[in-house]
Amino acid sequence: MISATDSTSQVLNGLGATSKLMADTQDRFLELLVTQLRNQDPLNPMDNAELTSQIAQLSTVNGITQLNQTLLALSGQIDMSTAMQASALVDRDVLVPGDKIAVGGGVTTPGGIDLISPAAKVTAEIVDRSGKVLRSYDLGAQPAGILNVWWDGLDEAGAAAPDGAYYLRVAATDASGAAVAASTLTYARVAAVDYGQGGVKLDLGIFGKADLGDIRQVL
Repeated sequence: MISATDSTSQVLNGLGATSKLMADTQDRFLELLVTQLRNQDPLNPMDNAELTSQIAQLSTVNGITQLNQTLLALSGQIDMSTAMQASALVDRDVLVPGDKIAVGGGVTTPGGIDLISPAAKVTAEIVDRSGKVLRSYDLGAQPAGILNVWWDGLDEAGAAAPDGAYYLRVAATDASGAAVAASTLTYARVAAVDYGQGGVKLDLGIFGKADLGDIRQVL
């Protein structure tokens, strides 16, 4: 689902406002120029170079305004094209920045880790709301990129975790033991694509809105 009514009207309104501004500027310039010509000293008329300079300034302003109109129209077309392409993500499962993992009816949502650079050691933990560690994973050395984490919903003793929300924690280090930048990813399903004043947004249901660039992986 794509909502584009508001954005289309915004583009049209922007073009209309720019056209009105250009027309008003031209009218003010011509009014000022006629006033100058009427009130000039006959013994010291306006210099041709000065008149030519003022006309050139108007032409420059006019050209810049027309360029702005063209760029505004192109921006609207690009955003609409992006929204149409993003519509292919509707009903698709994605990983976006976040740390939540949900358990319900024996089903656990996937999670992920985004490694900025290669790591010699990566560890992941599943914790509950109180911060208690239910399950830990030693993932060893990993290359830079997206690393999927599939929790089976069991704790270290093999008991099933109660239905509810849990959280993914990650730590990564290089060969010298220095920390490597790593962030967690959470699962979401794209419900709709919105195209409004803020650009193209993905509606992720209970996870809110996200930018198209927030998607780290399509599952």
